[in-house]
Amino acid sequence: MVSKKVLIIILAVLGISGITYILYEESIISLAPKSTDRQITLPINKERELEVIASEVEYFTDVIGYLANPVVKNNYPGVIVIHEWWGLNDHIKRTARELASEGYVVLAVDLYYGEVATNPDRARELSSSLDQDKAIQNMKSAVAYLQKRENTRKIASLGWCFGGGQSLQLALSGERLDATIIYYGNLITEESKLSSIKWPVQGIFGEEDTVIPIETVKEFKSVLEQLEIENEICIYPAVGHAFANPTGTNYSINEAEDAWEKTITFLSRHLKKGN
Repeated sequence: MVSKKVLIIILAVLGISGITYILYEESIISLAPKSTDRQITLPINKERELEVIASEVEYFTDVIGYLANPVVKNNYPGVIVIHEWWGLNDHIKRTARELASEGYVVLAVDLYYGEVATNPDRARELSSSLDQDKAIQNMKSAVAYLQKRENTRKIASLGWCFGGGQSLQLALSGERLDATIIYYGNLITEESKLSSIKWPVQGIFGEEDTVIPIETVKEFKSVLEQLEIENEICIYPAVGHAFANPTGTNYSINEAEDAWEKTITFLSRHLKKGN
């Protein structure tokens, strides 16, 4: 069921609530969102930018996601976007619109069933109590929604932090995708599990990340190479966890812009060719 809330959006520089991150005992702890006057936006190429329509849609039983796609109809590929441990908040919705402006049908899923955490204790509770089997069903339903309702033939998954790990979980679930993108998410390095992936994988990580150890990232890449899985693992020096999140104090604008451009290029190469 599609909500009546439909919004036509021409992407522009947008103000957004900020979130301050600190690292403690190799876990992300964050202070509650605070207001800021900063004007931020993801880097986009104005020559590629398209006008976008966004709406709330029910893609799984009693679950409302955020669908963004270009106003001009075309045969666009799809991207499943998976939120951080906060939930499906405004930052993720803005990112979905930014990505849709590049020529994609983007469905941002909600693994918390409508709740958005506003403090780290609740975010931790929500992420740690996640029913992984149900989360997989949730994300698979999102894929089916894009295939059946939006007629997308090629689909990728993309997530950050908590969502990055879920992007990998979806790839390991048996769901057929065309690309998987992981921004500093929890990794699995068992060859027997990763062998089920039959499509390209992109990973974006920070060398100084204490949550996702760089040794684990290198092992992950090594196993992908052994399995002959096409991959693009990017490790940025001198940046830590969540460096691509413009609402946090770990945000590194140059590395974030470069990573986003790499992601757009990766998606174009694997989803738009022959789509």
